[in-house]
Amino acid sequence: METPGSQSSLHRANLERVVRAVRMAGSLTQAEIARSTGLSAATVSNIVRELKDGGTVEVTPTSSGGRRARSVSLSGDAGIVVGVDFGHTHLRVAVGNLAHRVLAEEAEPLDVDASAAQGLARAEYLVKSLISAAGISPDKIIGVGLGVPGPIDVESGVLGSTAILPGWAGTNPRDDLAGRLGVPVYVDNDANLGALGELVWGAGRGAADLAYIKVASGVGAGLVINGQIYRGPGGTAGEIGHITLDESGPVCRCGNRGCLETFTAARYVLPLLHSAHGADLTVAKMVRLAQEGDPGCRRVISDVGRHIGSGVANLCNLLNPSRVVLGGDLADSGELVLAPIRESVSRYAIPSAARQLEVVPGALGGRAEVLGALALVLSEMGDASLLDDAAPFRAPLPG
Repeated sequence: METPGSQSSLHRANLERVVRAVRMAGSLTQAEIARSTGLSAATVSNIVRELKDGGTVEVTPTSSGGRRARSVSLSGDAGIVVGVDFGHTHLRVAVGNLAHRVLAEEAEPLDVDASAAQGLARAEYLVKSLISAAGISPDKIIGVGLGVPGPIDVESGVLGSTAILPGWAGTNPRDDLAGRLGVPVYVDNDANLGALGELVWGAGRGAADLAYIKVASGVGAGLVINGQIYRGPGGTAGEIGHITLDESGPVCRCGNRGCLETFTAARYVLPLLHSAHGADLTVAKMVRLAQEGDPGCRRVISDVGRHIGSGVANLCNLLNPSRVVLGGDLADSGELVLAPIRESVSRYAIPSAARQLEVVPGALGGRAEVLGALALVLSEMGDASLLDDAAPFRAPLPG
């Protein structure tokens, strides 16, 4: 029996520390493990050997800085994670392993007016279909990450009032999907998952502090502080869309006037171009037309960028992030939107904060949220079960 402070409990803690570092990174060399955990190279070498013998990790030859090294990743047999992303008009599901490899993925259109029960039933079907097609046993699933475009109560899992998925307000998609699939489900809003996806796989890699800005039917921000998503006590941190820009501006769905969202979200800006391009105009089409030189679309995108930059400047003054990642279809317009964002940040942010800020487009496109859902499971799951489920270890090594 382990006692606090004993050699065996310290050894167990070091095992879990190494497993967590590898789990969050996907793969690391032993030198990188030592740097990220603070353990000595000798201790890491012994622990990796033990974890490999127990079947928890796989070790493959690689190179680092021109030298031979060994890359450590969690075993492909250690477990499977699933990501489910509900958007304004889509449902996307991905299946991955603990080594950060996506094994299967599928997306399909989703009627925004569908009820929560219909949407979750479809998600259940897609998850089971992908698992079956990939030849994966359902009992290998460790957990499911679920993303929804609306405020989530972090304690109860209940979705708050939302104009984006009106048929879902007051429902508990976390508990519903967990009951359907029989595995733990972790839920978060789409902006937070976009931030996680870009942090682990995309344009946020290597940044300890960043903001992921998603502009779609609404406007939200996923905030990463010291490498962790910051949600706030009620789970509503990052509602950048409701920063007031003009107290006499349009009425927002939140009841206030002149929110950032009323100057940037698709439902407000696309009608400005309907007379020229029709009522079926989408953000993706607007971006394409702007890239082809359409002056109206270029002007709207530039204006949206300036307004987003005002909100980003507020984030800079409050949180001083080192990087802002712009997600959603608007990010595909590149410098047409990024340059005005930077201009506004330079104008309104504290100079020292503005100088330190890097504004970049997202690297994952429409996949950011579903990959973030996979990352959510990886960040929330415990390491003890991975060690307990592995083959019996040898006698503990020193450290």
